Amino acid sequence: MDQKRELTSVDLVALTAELNGYQGAKVDKAYLYGDDLLRLKMRDFDRGRVELLIEVGETKRAHVAAPEHVPAAPGRPPNFAKMLRNRLSGADFHEVRQHGFDRILEFEFRREDQDTTIVAELFGDGNIAVVDQNGEVVDSLDTVRLQSRTVAPGSQYGFPSARVNPLELDYEGFAAKMRESDTDLVRTLATQLNFGGLYGEELCTRAGVEKTKDIDDATEEEFRALYDASERLLDAIQSGDLDPRVYFEPGEGENEDGKAARGQRVDVTPLALDERSDLPSDAFDRFNDALDDYFTNLDTTEEEESGETTQKPDFEQEIQKHEHIIKQQEQAIEDFAEQADAEREKAELLYANYDLVDDLLSTVRDAREAGHGWQEIAETFREAAGDVTGADAFAGVNESEGTVRVEIDDHTIELDPEAGVEKNADEHYKEAKRIEEKQEGARAAIENTREDLEAAKQRRDEWEDEPAEPDDEEEAKDVDWLSRSSIPIRKQEQWYERFRWFRTSDGFLVIGGRDADQNEELVKNYMDRYDRFFHSSAHGGPVTVLKTSAPSEPSKDIEVPEKSKRQAAQFAVCCSSVWKDGRGAGDAYMVSPDQVSKTPESGEYLEKGGFAIRGDRTYFRDLAAEWGVGVTCEPHTRVLGGPIDAVREDVETMVELEPGRYAQGDAAKRIYRELRERFADESFVRKVASPDEIQKYMPPGGSRIRD
Repeated sequence: MDQKRELTSVDLVALTAELNGYQGAKVDKAYLYGDDLLRLKMRDFDRGRVELLIEVGETKRAHVAAPEHVPAAPGRPPNFAKMLRNRLSGADFHEVRQHGFDRILEFEFRREDQDTTIVAELFGDGNIAVVDQNGEVVDSLDTVRLQSRTVAPGSQYGFPSARVNPLELDYEGFAAKMRESDTDLVRTLATQLNFGGLYGEELCTRAGVEKTKDIDDATEEEFRALYDASERLLDAIQSGDLDPRVYFEPGEGENEDGKAARGQRVDVTPLALDERSDLPSDAFDRFNDALDDYFTNLDTTEEEESGETTQKPDFEQEIQKHEHIIKQQEQAIEDFAEQADAEREKAELLYANYDLVDDLLSTVRDAREAGHGWQEIAETFREAAGDVTGADAFAGVNESEGTVRVEIDDHTIELDPEAGVEKNADEHYKEAKRIEEKQEGARAAIENTREDLEAAKQRRDEWEDEPAEPDDEEEAKDVDWLSRSSIPIRKQEQWYERFRWFRTSDGFLVIGGRDADQNEELVKNYMDRYDRFFHSSAHGGPVTVLKTSAPSEPSKDIEVPEKSKRQAAQFAVCCSSVWKDGRGAGDAYMVSPDQVSKTPESGEYLEKGGFAIRGDRTYFRDLAAEWGVGVTCEPHTRVLGGPIDAVREDVETMVELEPGRYAQGDAAKRIYRELRERFADESFVRKVASPDEIQKYMPPGGSRIRD
């Protein structure tokens, strides 16, 4: 029994609902394996690390994989992966949609500066297209140029022609589609109703009808039974009433535990199927988990099984292929030019020999009207050669086409006797123009091939110049960025960078106002109901908000670890008058957003940026006034500042600060000099961590570097 290697339309209905459970996860990094497997590494507040795999080669699948099932990172990121990292880093996973009932998934990601949709085509040859918020293709694994649709960078993404969607059919529509068929029941369900072979057979079995019965012999009751069976199956899947199964080939004998032996995995479905009842199976709680188990254990290439990093592609073979195509295209352009010149010359020869050609055509027309056959006419011209005007130019007839051929100045010209000289000449001018249009098309094609050639050369050069990348954050820490002579600049602006900000050890974003206006803005526009509000007990501190969701996603009630709360409280203390006054510690409190109000108590007044707090507060006492400023190189190159425990996990090197006598600008210069000495690539520090940039990530007031 062949192993299943492609997800069906029915599978995608079940999968889409489960994948939408990961809404709000943030994208960290994108990887491309070979030319058909895309991996998006994300993080979710509830689930932690989320690994989304999309494969569009011989195997076509999409699911979230357990971290241990994820292949090791490729040696070097190709341009497609770099483009995705640039567009998706820090973006929120908004939703996934199935396009109609087709095997197409649209993964939508949102970020403050731009939205991006990844369209996964899990049919035919397979493809992945990256589309911007205007529907324009940014890039795609394969370029598609068909009369019906186009998938190419710079063009509007074109979906395939819409197919029948059984989810939208009532009984009358279902029965009408069945009656239009000219084959049997199961093939009609599989192709005309788009259920595919397996589910077509399953519906016949559940409906109790003979699957091979011809449509013309089927009764209305059988159509109704099939429709009801399809409704029950699809309703169960849409409502989430699943029973996911991974099926095995029966093995021989028994295992050590006394159970029947099993062969290889052969199928995975969101429901237990009658058509697979004779096969041993494993049940799963979630269809995604079943998919992960199935495709992880599917027979793969030796390279995939070993988990080895991607080998260097054969760039030279690809380059030679493009060069060979260019030579062929250049020859075709030359041939088109010669053909167009020849056609134009034929037209001009007809006009130059107008009388001769006109007499010859008139003679042929008269002979045909007199009832003479083509061969008789040809014989007459041959016998008259040398004696009759035009007979020497006659070169033969094409009886099937009803045309004659003439020979003028080494050109054989085919003519329609029913048309005059002018019309025959015009046809050759038109043919010359048609050939020239083909020539223009060939010129456009050769430009595309030259672009492909340059792209291949660029990929070769990048592969040779760029070092291999680590798999994830833990492996990135092993890269000795400090000693590297050249560090690439990777900048990605985020919406929150105009505020004070840092990320806690658990990945929560904490933002604080730089002034009264930003304090007002944070509470009004960026604080959601399940966020946490912090403020120092000392005056002069910023509004500090620990975000449990991104601005573009629904707020969620989730548990915030105590460590993250203390780090956010320490951030509020360090950015308050505690630091400015040179004190070594301070207190802060936490409340929920519904306790924060702009309405003062009776007889009181609130200044701009101030808020009234009502209800109980959770206090954090004696928080140390200490701060870290460092530089991170992966995935982005930037300065980071905040509580030492939080910053230490995200930077390559860090300078620790405490309140001191040096003004903020002077302290920033000292930090800059310290960092510059630690990196071999001093130009990198100048570009990424200038004193002005460092100052943005420091507490207000005087500081000194801790010993």
